[in-house]
Amino acid sequence: MRAIPLLRSSVPALALVLSACNPFNRDPVTEVTRDMNVNSRWRAALVTPAALGGAVQINGTGIMQPGKTNSETVITLTVANATPGGVHPWQVHKGQCGTDDGILGDGGAYSVVKIGDDGRGTSSATINLVTPTTGNYFMTVQASAANPETVVACGNLAPPAM
Repeated sequence: MRAIPLLRSSVPALALVLSACNPFNRDPVTEVTRDMNVNSRWRAALVTPAALGGAVQINGTGIMQPGKTNSETVITLTVANATPGGVHPWQVHKGQCGTDDGILGDGGAYSVVKIGDDGRGTSSATINLVTPTTGNYFMTVQASAANPETVVACGNLAPPAM
């Protein structure tokens, strides 16, 4: 006769366990979101021009992608193996490395990249321009503000994969 009170007290616990293990409960554990910019990013691999080989060996990456609004483009530069403490102007240009057809957007939007003690630096710029979907573009890193004609790294931007 003692089994019945034990059974009665176990029913609520059993109901709770069964509801928690319900195989028909299909609430998502995580939500997968899509990166809206993944197919609209331009990418560049920057290297030192051959003429400076042996003297400078800066490398880096660049990304150009849509900004927060349709009328802006965000450009990010990351460099490595540069001289610690260096300060380098940089821009995105129309054309390809070696054939410059002018700066993309307002040249004043590009803040210098400052190199840390580890030889690395990052900078970004937001320009008021719809992100291009076609064309030729490249990124340059100049030796310094006093020596902007010397390019210490350059990389052609590859268009997005559509």
